[in-house]
Amino acid sequence: MSVKIRLTRHGKKGHAFYHIVVADSRSPRDGRFIESIGTYNPNTNPATIELDFDRALTWLHNGAQPSDTCRSLLSFKGVMMKKHLLEGVKKGAFTEEVAEQKFNNWKESKDLRLSTKRDSMRDAVKKDEKKRLDAEIKVREARAQAIAIKNSKLANEVKTEEAEATEA
Repeated sequence: MSVKIRLTRHGKKGHAFYHIVVADSRSPRDGRFIESIGTYNPNTNPATIELDFDRALTWLHNGAQPSDTCRSLLSFKGVMMKKHLLEGVKKGAFTEEVAEQKFNNWKESKDLRLSTKRDSMRDAVKKDEKKRLDAEIKVREARAQAIAIKNSKLANEVKTEEAEATEA
């Protein structure tokens, strides 16, 4: 029996939501599965990935083959990196402590890059919002000036009509 780590689709049309499952490769996409190990929501920005790290690592060590999309999700979360390091420990390339240190360093650098990216996205949104607000203020001021000019012309016309009416 060939075991795959793959996605099952949920959610309504146009708003897909996926469960990350371990299933027999012969079962249909949304059919029977062995175990659910997480979720993936591509509708949020950035995409939300919730994953049971230890169960995914266990299944990979037991020989489960991830689909292309699941492989990229597992790589993003660090499961593939951890598996690679543990294979190095098994072959005697380095000790388990060194592998754990390498993984923690990788995780910290990844978290730093993600937080930097989130901050830059948040700053870009704020900058765009400020730019739109400034443009709206300029339009509002231009409209206010146009209305003031129109009202002053009307006021002058009323004054001249009153002056003509009092003279007559």
